[in-house]
Amino acid sequence: MAVALILVLITVGSVVFHLVSPWWWTPIASNWGYIDSTIVITFWITGAVFVAVVFFMAYCVYRFRHQPGRQAHYEPESKRLELWLTILTGVGVAAMLTPGLFVWRQFITVPEDATDIEVLGQQWQWAFRLPGPDGKLGMTDTRLVSPDNPLGISREDPKGQDDVIIEGGELRLPVDKPVKALLRSVDVIHNFYVPEMRAKMDLVPGQVSYIWFTPTRTGTFEILCAELCGVGHPQMRGTVVVQEQKDYQAWLEGQASRNFARLAPAVQ
Repeated sequence: MAVALILVLITVGSVVFHLVSPWWWTPIASNWGYIDSTIVITFWITGAVFVAVVFFMAYCVYRFRHQPGRQAHYEPESKRLELWLTILTGVGVAAMLTPGLFVWRQFITVPEDATDIEVLGQQWQWAFRLPGPDGKLGMTDTRLVSPDNPLGISREDPKGQDDVIIEGGELRLPVDKPVKALLRSVDVIHNFYVPEMRAKMDLVPGQVSYIWFTPTRTGTFEILCAELCGVGHPQMRGTVVVQEQKDYQAWLEGQASRNFARLAPAVQ
């Protein structure tokens, strides 16, 4: 009886803690509320299964507890039970996977009007590249990466001459404008993660991955590396500053001294 009661109390306590817990996710600041909805659906399904299984265990512990003269009934298999368990498990897994498939399709389908930016991760700092007045990023090559050209930008590509290079971990973006972040790493695997944006993706050496999102409110949001990348991993942080379009444009126009054409002559 005591064991059954403990199981019930653990289950009820877990549900109550989940409902009143102060450690919920941060307020969302992008279009990816779909991810929150998918997580909530998963929590409800797995939570219901958790409650049902533990309550059933508590019932079995109490109902079939040892009593003098009682003997266990041996039943090696039950095809009917196995069939029902298979069906219920399949329905539960499908219910969790289906919303995720729709969200994943949106996650990988970049809007045509999205602006390309670049995020470069290296132990243990972030660097960014924004398109200049032409609105396009120039070509890069990992073989061109050097202390003088940390992003590996091709000096022969005219599209890259006006690219704005931001080192120091502060990325600025306009509000309500979709962006496609091209993600690169020059050493080990990193992960670009802004909790308020919900979107996150690995930066893998030797390849260019991407995520896209639309900032939906202004403010300053922290960038984290969500992949263990060495002893300096906890300090690999930055910020995303989301501004109104006019403020962002004024800031971008003031970054002429940071475009690649001006930086390149000093390293040639």
